[in-house]
Amino acid sequence: MQKLLFTLIALLLCTGIKAQIWVSKNVTSSFFSSTPVEDIDALSKTGASALNIKTNDIIFKINNTSFQFKKKLMQEHFNENYIESDKYPTSDFKGKIIEQIDFSKPGTYPITVKGNLQIHGVTKEYQVKGSLVITADEVKATSAFNVKLADHDIKIPTIVFKQIAETIQVKMTATYQPKK
Repeated sequence: MQKLLFTLIALLLCTGIKAQIWVSKNVTSSFFSSTPVEDIDALSKTGASALNIKTNDIIFKINNTSFQFKKKLMQEHFNENYIESDKYPTSDFKGKIIEQIDFSKPGTYPITVKGNLQIHGVTKEYQVKGSLVITADEVKATSAFNVKLADHDIKIPTIVFKQIAETIQVKMTATYQPKK
């Protein structure tokens, strides 16, 4: 029975009929803040995302405590003082790819995604550029965009104001496979 099911799924994929929902369980997300005093960067490889290739809807969810910093003190301050991870454990994005993409055709496609980003309990609309690389068995999405901390009510104490940029660069990478 399993062998038959596997054969049917493989046959459907080979004929260009793809699953409607694609998922990524290891989204890589990073952010970078640069000031004359100090650079701050953090990385998470445990986010999750889903992409509906029929409706172009896309969602991301990241546990805020999953971000790893080079300096443990920065990680502690990030979680306790700035993002308040106990109060706001996740950040998420819900949006839609604006362009109509033919997911049955392999290639690299520039995209624009419009949606709502929720960080620190504050939701703001964003429109970001990115790209999709479509192959026979996966879809890879990448994007880089800027986030103003004030837009998400993240306050920087005046004592460290020169050490943290007011705008940070966020990068996202997700590799999707059909949901089984």
